[in-house]
Amino acid sequence: MERMRGGIGRIIVYTGNGQGKTTASLGIALRSIAHNKKVVVIQFMKGRKDIGEFLARKFLPNYEIHQFGREGFVDLSKPSEEDKLLAKKAMSFAIEKLREKPYLMILDEINLAMHIGLISTKEVLKLIDLKPPETNLILTGRNAGREIIERADVVTEMRDIKRAKIEAREGIEY
Repeated sequence: MERMRGGIGRIIVYTGNGQGKTTASLGIALRSIAHNKKVVVIQFMKGRKDIGEFLARKFLPNYEIHQFGREGFVDLSKPSEEDKLLAKKAMSFAIEKLREKPYLMILDEINLAMHIGLISTKEVLKLIDLKPPETNLILTGRNAGREIIERADVVTEMRDIKRAKIEAREGIEY
């Protein structure tokens, strides 16, 4: 059953094995900022301070970004206790930030964090239930679960059609 949401905040999911999930969410963030709306980005499993979306915080009003990850990569088959602790901190922080009723909250890589067991789907569904009606919520990351997809208003699956073997560069990062 499709529901009309009008002025009520949406739940958007960007998932799939292709590139562009975080980038798509940041495009919506940029639109929101242009309309003087508050945006909060919470990154799961990311801790690098040299990435574009983190550096942009210096230049964008109403834009916050908070990282809850180590600089290195998470072992997806066997995440460490530190990775689990950081994901739990990210969840607590997200719940705290929802009280501020941001216009847009992006939970970057939360789908993958659920998939590998850093946090439970039940915890994320509880967070969704706490979302103020006026807040828009975007959940990014590969392997979005069925329950998350069912709860969302919009789900987009990213898939690569073609991907040349080229190194990432500043400003494009693909």
